Amino acid sequence: MDKFIVNIIHRPEMVPEYAEKVTGHGKAEDIGRKALLTESLDIFKTQQRLAHENGLKTTIQMTYASLFNEEAVALAKADHEKYGDEIALSLLGLPCKEFREKYKTKDFCIWMFSMEDKKSIVDDIFAKFHDIFGFYPESTGSYYLDADLINYIKETYPSVKCAVATCWEEGPKAYHTCNNSWYTLFDGGPWAPWIPSKQNTHAPAANEAEDSGIVAIPHLSRDLIACYDGNGSNFGTHPQNVLRGMIYDSQTWEYPYMYNLIDQYRSLEKYNNGYAYNMMFVGPAWMNKMGRWEAPYELLEKSYSDGCAYYGKLKKEGKLVDMTMAEFADHYRKKKSYTEPECALWRDILYGSDKQLFWYCDPYMRACVNMDQGGAIVDLRPYAAKLEWPVGIGTKHVQDASYPFLIQEKYRAGYFTHYAGEGTVRSAKLSYQGEEVDLCLCRTKAHFSQEGNTRILTLDPVEIEFYDLTMKLQTRIYFEEGSSEIKIERAILEMSNPEAQVELNEYMVACYGTTEYPEDMTGIILKCEGPQEKSISYEYKCREEQLAGAEAVSAVIGAIETKVSMRPSDPEAVGYVKEGYAFSPMFTLGYTKTVSDKEVFATWLKLEKAN
Repeated sequence: MDKFIVNIIHRPEMVPEYAEKVTGHGKAEDIGRKALLTESLDIFKTQQRLAHENGLKTTIQMTYASLFNEEAVALAKADHEKYGDEIALSLLGLPCKEFREKYKTKDFCIWMFSMEDKKSIVDDIFAKFHDIFGFYPESTGSYYLDADLINYIKETYPSVKCAVATCWEEGPKAYHTCNNSWYTLFDGGPWAPWIPSKQNTHAPAANEAEDSGIVAIPHLSRDLIACYDGNGSNFGTHPQNVLRGMIYDSQTWEYPYMYNLIDQYRSLEKYNNGYAYNMMFVGPAWMNKMGRWEAPYELLEKSYSDGCAYYGKLKKEGKLVDMTMAEFADHYRKKKSYTEPECALWRDILYGSDKQLFWYCDPYMRACVNMDQGGAIVDLRPYAAKLEWPVGIGTKHVQDASYPFLIQEKYRAGYFTHYAGEGTVRSAKLSYQGEEVDLCLCRTKAHFSQEGNTRILTLDPVEIEFYDLTMKLQTRIYFEEGSSEIKIERAILEMSNPEAQVELNEYMVACYGTTEYPEDMTGIILKCEGPQEKSISYEYKCREEQLAGAEAVSAVIGAIETKVSMRPSDPEAVGYVKEGYAFSPMFTLGYTKTVSDKEVFATWLKLEKAN
């Protein structure tokens, strides 16, 4: 069994976002204020001390502002010599007098600048770094790095091998909980380290030709249920996330959730061939002397101290290895192949429910299976399209860097909808003598296994009751590595009337988008494929087509260069496609089949790049 890996990353952010207003006490803005710079550096020193006291090495991501501060530079050099800390370069922390005077802007998110400015800023910072340290960094990062920028950095500064490249589910949910003022929109990426493709940072590379040349790590390790259901910024292994989420005892200042969250990341080795990873990435603004998140400085410091102590304890017990970012990139390249997926069977550790989600990510898709909805797929991102999505000023997407979804229950309703229309979900319905039951209503639990290159979710059987028939059904979901397909198998285990015949309807309701708001569906092509092909060009007219013996049912969504299709195990099954309408701008693909006792029926959902 491999040891649990942790990256601890600090940045001497001389002018932390948020902190100027707090230390300024109503004074006119002055990002060169000495009190601000001194406090920020003091907090960085505290963070470094707490890590080192617990036997942990760090990656020091120097910010642009810190490169102009002799003390910050001297500290980085000293800790590199004494503790083996890596000196890296962050593209966060741009704001400082020197930057503002040169670029005449208050923008600080590197991915939002024009490509011309991105290159200029990167060249400035890398040159300054080289002047001071005599070498170029091996690691860099930001909240998000778009593919064009990663490609430029790797081509121009080939020493870079690792980067913080996205923040998991930092999209509309986080935006709304920041009073609609935090324009960092990048849902749809991996939650654990990956090799980004040259085409799109979120979509992992499928082979060497697509490899951008770096290993990417997420900005934070987050709770894969609480973060998905709510604001991710409250639920992460960054200790002050836990305080911001108010997930601690206000009397004792204890936070068992933080340790449970770290331990759940440790447990992911069960699903990833013995490999498990976690990271802690903290800027000094989080430990402001004025306090943050209704917590005093003393609690902020205690939480960080306790977090470091827990990692230190695991290291002393031989259960953890601390790596710098560059060391981790080398390790990851040896440990993982391009097509090897990242898997997480995640359970609720915060709210006391029995909820389980299964997350799957590989170069062709990111998928989420919800056991509270009978094993329905509730989030699906078509990485197979490797969608090129330039971001920043001068592009179509100035702020929105999210990877588009086909299914997303939070932004497109999922199974539980209003009074009309449908939400996006991949599930099944059973009909008998005029009654209908959707498996989304049948809560269950999942068990993970692996056979060769296939990851299998075996769900506990569910019992379905009609007026005069009860039946037991079991679902298995297969993710075959490198196939870009998900196989879903339904087995009828028993029926109270062995002679009964029930209609099984395997369906997928989908659309595309990155936010809650609908996109233009015009021109999506829906098809029942086979010798008597039938098709619909989407015009919001509520039309349907079906074909007995359809070889596949498919949709081509030109706007995101994606083809999604389903095919059945029984060639006699009836395939169908449905066009939505303006109030329910979805499309539906599906198969119906009559099933009997002890019968097994399977369908495959496939994702491809549309030509």
